Parts: sequence; structure tokens; C-alpha cells
Amino acid sequence: MRDSRGFTLIELLLVLVILGILLTISLANYKQARLRGAEASAIGSISAINQAQVAYSHTCGNQKFAPRLPALGKRNPGTNAPYLSPDLTGAEVVVKSGYTIVMEGTEVAEPLQTCTGDTPVDAYHITADPVKPGITGNRHFGSNVTLAIYESTESLNGKMPDDGPPQLGQEVRGTPR
Repeated sequence: MRDSRGFTLIELLLVLVILGILLTISLANYKQARLRGAEASAIGSISAINQAQVAYSHTCGNQKFAPRLPALGKRNPGTNAPYLSPDLTGAEVVVKSGYTIVMEGTEVAEPLQTCTGDTPVDAYHITADPVKPGITGNRHFGSNVTLAIYESTESLNGKMPDDGPPQLGQEVRGTPR
């Protein structure tokens, strides 16, 4: 007489195999979701920097731009608030959400100072590269005074112009300007 209260070994192994398959699928989806999240964060950071640069230019820079990220973290004398949050202005090279973000610019021909005491730049460009390509992100991003955000499969660092589109890559569609 057979006892029908429990599982057979075959049934138990079959359940474990099914759970293993489901776990493998969910981990692959989790990795892709993390990559997309890091890429969305990089795009959002670039957009925030562009907006801060526009505000800096109009209120403090005499129609010129902040030279480096830390300059956007200084307080606006008129409002006593920084142009950009501290997570993006803590250093000249910022690592956020698995991306290395750098901003550089073309120095003004004649020296002048802004309301924050910085020497502004005539134009700027921003790049965001994954810290570990394929692990923290697949795409590289860049932007400049046009406020458009560009993506590429290779780094735009050193290749992003201060104005206009880069030689490689394409504009990211659906990003706010």
C-alpha cells in the first residue's frame, strides 16, 4: 500500500527545476532593469546640468556658463540656493549611478567674473560614461549648449563638441530640453 501524503522525489526535483528556470529568467530581467535605470539616471543628470547651466547663464554668468560642476554647486547670491544639487557638484568628475560625469568648457577670451567668483566659459559640454561598460551601463551620453542629449556605443569624452552634434552617436529622443 502506497502512502499518498507526500511528494515523490521526481515531483520534488521537477518543482526545483521549474523554480531554477524562473529564477534565472528573473535575474536576467533584473540586470537589464538595473542597466536601464542607470542609463535613465545619467540622462536625468545631464538634463539637470543643462538646466542649471541655463539658469547660471541668465542669473549669474553674464550670458556665459559655469566652468566646472563645483561652480554650479555654489549658492546664487540672489536666492542663496545652489544651481545644482550636491550629488552632482561635489567634484570636477562625479560618479553617480554607475556613470562618470564630466563637464568642461571653452574659456572666455576676456577674463571676467561671475556673481559666484568664477571665471565663466563661452560654451560647455558634458559627458557621461559607464564606470564598467556592460555592467553599469551600455550607452555613453553627452550634451552641450544646444541642450540636446546624445547617445553612442562608444565614449563621447574628448569627442563631444561645445556646440552642435558629435561626429558619432545620435540624439536621444524623448528627453526634455
